[in-house]
Amino acid sequence: MRYTIVVAIVIAAVARTLPADESQESALPWKAGVASIVITPERPLRMAGYGGRTDPADGTVQDLFAKCVTFEDQQGQRVAVITLDLIGVLAELRSAVVEQVSEKYKLPPQAVLMNASHTHCGPAYGRDDAKDYFEQLTQKIVRVVGESIERLQPVTLSYSVARASVAMNRRTPSATGVVNHPNPFGPVDHSVPVLSVRHADGELQAVIFGYACHNTTMGFLKWYGDYAGYAQEYLEADHPGMTALFMMGCGGDQNPYPRSELKFAKHHGRTLATAVEAALEVNQGTLRHQRPVNGPLRFALDTVDLNFAVKNRPDFAYPVQAIRFGNDVTLIALGTEVVVDYSLRLKSELSRPEGPAIWVAGYSNVYSGYIPSRRVLLEGGYEARSRPWHPDLEERIVKKVHDIVGQLKVTRDERPED
Repeated sequence: MRYTIVVAIVIAAVARTLPADESQESALPWKAGVASIVITPERPLRMAGYGGRTDPADGTVQDLFAKCVTFEDQQGQRVAVITLDLIGVLAELRSAVVEQVSEKYKLPPQAVLMNASHTHCGPAYGRDDAKDYFEQLTQKIVRVVGESIERLQPVTLSYSVARASVAMNRRTPSATGVVNHPNPFGPVDHSVPVLSVRHADGELQAVIFGYACHNTTMGFLKWYGDYAGYAQEYLEADHPGMTALFMMGCGGDQNPYPRSELKFAKHHGRTLATAVEAALEVNQGTLRHQRPVNGPLRFALDTVDLNFAVKNRPDFAYPVQAIRFGNDVTLIALGTEVVVDYSLRLKSELSRPEGPAIWVAGYSNVYSGYIPSRRVLLEGGYEARSRPWHPDLEERIVKKVHDIVGQLKVTRDERPED
């Protein structure tokens, strides 16, 4: 499905003086609502991620979740960010969710971001024998969006970043070509971007945090969210009443190492959760790295046609989405399994000292094989064999990102006064 680009442009913010009897909450720059719902299958289903597993899941180590934060700026523009403990966002799932969310809550497609953690211990929900689960999943996601809207309340937002060394590049050169093996010298993106949502009293309501690494510590027949599931679980336990949402980055060629033991998934989860705490500057007397996030909201969604290097294969309409929070943060959401080169390149090309900070997510809004960079495609290896892409796919995607981000610029007149 192609999307015609739609850019939500907010008219210049008008400074206003609050009456003396207005509450402190009414002066806060944002509204946000948070909701979460369990999406763990209630009956045995086949699992997604590893084709060699032919038996259904036989138990649950961790529940799987759909979570949503809806943001509203001072002009009433809304954006919903949905995170899912699933292998990916199938086009059919996004279409079904967006159709209902648009009808029920008046959120257009470009204002809905769906991101999957890429856990390999979730359901293969696109199979014919999982249609009942697919329908339940759709309804639960729509419900969690509605609940987040119902819970909108005044908040402040801030952005910060830390680092975590969970991921390692998994592409190792060998005499027979690139092999799937931990490569300590390969490119990685260890940044942990964090968007925090706080009540008027300063208490955390939610944190959205990202990382670029496969959720593949384990491949057993159990439902669970892998290291990202543990990171969210630990954060929520350490901050009662707060909801933690994980957003998968450009981790197509990144794995957590070591692997294949549950204790390592817990270790990786704790490492990532600790990085989030560091980004929040927990227990620091003076906060020096919190970037206050202001409005207005702007957002856009478009597709770029990616060509195949073989004849008689139709182009693939690849979705690119951007959400800009004033002049403070731009969140770029790329579809399917994007390798780390995209995150590193886009942050290098788009970041400016004056802002906004650039956050690049993968595994968003569609799921259909790997998106290698030109380098990875020409080197070969597992990620390159996924699809016979034309080598110009990287330039096409990057150009589309630049085009969209360029249209979301916020002028000085449109920024709210401090």
